[in-house]
Amino acid sequence: MTTDATPQHGAPDPALAPLLSVRDLRVSFPVRRSGDLPWRAPMQLQAVGGIDFDLMAGETLGIVGESGSGKSTLARALIGLAPASGTARWADGVNLVGLSPRKMMRYRSDIQMIFQDPLASLNPRMTVGQIIAEPLQTHHHGLARDTVKSRVKDLMDRVGLLPNQINRYPHEFSGGQCQRIGIARALIVQPKLIICDEPVSALDVSIQAQVINLLSDLQRDLGLALIFIAHDLAVMKHISDRVLVMYLGRVMELAEAEALYTAPAHPYTQALLSAVPVPDPQIARQKHVVPLRGDLPSPMAPPSGCVFRTRCPRAQALCASERPLLRGSPAHLHACHFPVR
Repeated sequence: MTTDATPQHGAPDPALAPLLSVRDLRVSFPVRRSGDLPWRAPMQLQAVGGIDFDLMAGETLGIVGESGSGKSTLARALIGLAPASGTARWADGVNLVGLSPRKMMRYRSDIQMIFQDPLASLNPRMTVGQIIAEPLQTHHHGLARDTVKSRVKDLMDRVGLLPNQINRYPHEFSGGQCQRIGIARALIVQPKLIICDEPVSALDVSIQAQVINLLSDLQRDLGLALIFIAHDLAVMKHISDRVLVMYLGRVMELAEAEALYTAPAHPYTQALLSAVPVPDPQIARQKHVVPLRGDLPSPMAPPSGCVFRTRCPRAQALCASERPLLRGSPAHLHACHFPVR
């Protein structure tokens, strides 16, 4: 897939305060197994196991990993839709983790989300105009009806929808158009951060490029920060400034996009990149693919030490006894005892 989008930033400037600063973010869910006695405490499934990153204003942070790596759970924890511990500190210094729904409401207009399934995320009983206007009416009480309608039509035009379709229902639109409706709904309250949870995975490849280009144009024009979640590294390359690679709830690598794609340091990142399809058959035949052993381990019983060691071609005894911490330069961090060099 090709798009016109190009990253606009590099590593965060340490002299600037981040828009969002995440430290040791963890998400666990209680799980009862079949046959457990009622009084026995349920086991804990750790979906996200201690995530650290900073996000700057106007930056795009891509988050990639296999299905089950904790990407969507991390996104939901950031907006209060999943129980979490640790800190996710907003620009004003407030920790978003653990805020009550009433206090979190203050930040809903600053942090919006675009969901994976464009049609399922829209209320089928509401018109497009009602769907887009709902956040505006929730967060900005007292706006005149004509003002709301005018803003909705302007935004529909901006995201590539015809304003005269304002009274139609979601089932009358294609998947790509429904995702544009979701983007308009997120933008109507003028947020500072939009979390995109695999927003193009359910769309055709040609439509994916259109939606990614739209997001990139809107980011540039409005100064938005994006957290862009995907499992497709080809998509991620065209929109991200930095990329965070997750595996079984932990960070494997965090680097500027160019550095990660040209010189990955973690074996897992190397394996993911080697699996990206190449459209040229001749180049594809010459490409070196790094196979991974076995399947993703159960998060109920993660491996000791490095969680990736059971599938890693470079694993040694140290990997089983000691969990690697993120190390390297600020522009390129990895969690590996024996990085690829």
